[in-house]
Amino acid sequence: MQARIKNPAMLVPGVLETLQKLGSIVGSTGLAAKTIELVHLRVSQINGCSVCLDLHSRQLKRMNESETRMFAVAAWRDAPYFTPEERAALALAEAATRMADRPNPVPDEIWNEAAKYYDEKQLAGLVLAIANINVWNRVNVATGQVAGEWAQSEDAKKWLEREAMAH
Repeated sequence: MQARIKNPAMLVPGVLETLQKLGSIVGSTGLAAKTIELVHLRVSQINGCSVCLDLHSRQLKRMNESETRMFAVAAWRDAPYFTPEERAALALAEAATRMADRPNPVPDEIWNEAAKYYDEKQLAGLVLAIANINVWNRVNVATGQVAGEWAQSEDAKKWLEREAMAH
């Protein structure tokens, strides 16, 4: 496998830093770091982004997340391993990612369930986390980025170091 081009976020000056800054700001909204990572994992599964699946499963592992929960994220509705708060976040993530799949992409029922567990700032952070991972997924999938290559890059090592310090 070979990427079509170098990752656009690394080719266009300022993009990588901007997307990373958005990610770090989302982390300051009061959302649990594991919840953000579970959302990232689920959205990346939906979008088929191997780079992000690799990255966020590594992040969850660093956070001592169980393999059982990581493997079950794809079937979170039927798995007993997730809290009501996580389920609400995952439902919102799926709805906001699959927007073209239904006429009312994010119905009040899904939004209101999330609002039971998250305040306005946290909901804003959740929406921004979902949007940000969708950007990364689309950039990586469109340009054919290869998971293992990025994980070995200096950019990945720096990013992982910053993330480890933030959590």
